[in-house]
Amino acid sequence: MTSTAADPAAGGPGARGRSPFRSLHVHNFRLYASANLVSLTGTWMQRIGQDWLVLQLSGDSGVALGFVTALQFGPMLVLSMVGGILADRYDKRRVLVVTQALMGLLALGLGVLVATGAVALWHVFVLAGALGSVSAIDAPVRQAFVSEMVGGDLLANAVGLNSTIFNGARLIGPSLAGLLIGAAGGDTAPAFLVNAASFVVTIGALALMRSSELRRSEPVARARGQLRAGLAYTWARPDLRLAMVLAFVIGTFGFNFQVTIALMAREVFDLGAEAFGLLSTTFAVGSLTGAFLSTRRTARPRQRFLVTSAVVFGLLTVACGLTTGFLPFAVLLVPTGAAALVFSVANNSFVQLGADPQMRGRVMALYFTCFLGGTPLGAPVIGWVSEHLGAPWGLILGGAVVVVAGALAGLWLSRGRRVRLEAHVVPPRLRLHVGELRGEQAAGR
Repeated sequence: MTSTAADPAAGGPGARGRSPFRSLHVHNFRLYASANLVSLTGTWMQRIGQDWLVLQLSGDSGVALGFVTALQFGPMLVLSMVGGILADRYDKRRVLVVTQALMGLLALGLGVLVATGAVALWHVFVLAGALGSVSAIDAPVRQAFVSEMVGGDLLANAVGLNSTIFNGARLIGPSLAGLLIGAAGGDTAPAFLVNAASFVVTIGALALMRSSELRRSEPVARARGQLRAGLAYTWARPDLRLAMVLAFVIGTFGFNFQVTIALMAREVFDLGAEAFGLLSTTFAVGSLTGAFLSTRRTARPRQRFLVTSAVVFGLLTVACGLTTGFLPFAVLLVPTGAAALVFSVANNSFVQLGADPQMRGRVMALYFTCFLGGTPLGAPVIGWVSEHLGAPWGLILGGAVVVVAGALAGLWLSRGRRVRLEAHVVPPRLRLHVGELRGEQAAGR
């Protein structure tokens, strides 16, 4: 295993300080990040196209929109752990070439069906489920591969940059999809075909990487009980358990904007694909800002930060649901997107930096199972609530659940601690002190 962490040219932290782009000085990560921007732009185009296609084929059904989202993320519940085991056993780069090729073929298939006029709603459901199955295996492998490209010292920065790229693509992709669909008179085929072509760029970048500069962890030999070992390792770590619970609640009830924004655009504001793309873009502006701010992180986040960022995100989501005008809603999506990504990047970094290298694939698989695996449960519920009570209630309900979960997590963290609030004449006028309980107090909790 070759390590270049001490080499300034390779992006050593001592040479790059707190620069938000320091991971890009690593050749392999630079290739990966550049290709990822292209591929993720296509992925976001497909998501917008898929959601719009479902609304077209189903007569604006919120339940159908929630169902296709559930099909796309449902396989996370079953197959994500398989991806984690593959990440720990095999060469991650080779696994990624296979998964990226399969996702490209699925996007191409949907594009051809739409372009030829043969598409039916069940086609979209089947292909969404297939895409979700491959993505479930791909996600933990990609996350574990980041540490092999940059090493531990740059991992927090690389995770932040990955999220910045993801949300930069979210900023570009929906707008391009909206323009393409609008220019084609409502035809979603161009969005799917562009996405299919984007996977070629990722596969090319993986092929051009320098194998000698990858920091490969020792592969885990095939053996019985490896899945149970990953679950037992995570369960034995209270810090990882907290991150998993927050990921599940927020992923299930909070991260359903692909459903709620589409329904707000059509039902509340009575607008078309261009407005849907614009609203998705404003959310992406906030997400990009939150992700970029997270790139300056150099250490593992604190648990209190995870809880606070979760509560802030939940409150902003509720505020979005209470907003009635198009312009105020679009503006409020910016800080909501920022809060979402501040939590997401911090939680991802917290889990990756807290896991042992030979367990990282399985731990990240469990993380994605929690974060995305809850979507099949939450998306249909939020879709049903939005359809029967009104689109704003999908946002209000989801945000309220996140706030309650964050508050309960904060209470759990405060166990065994004494809290004292001091008042001062001069600023800061209020100061909160949190410390460990002593002796008899701790025993009498």
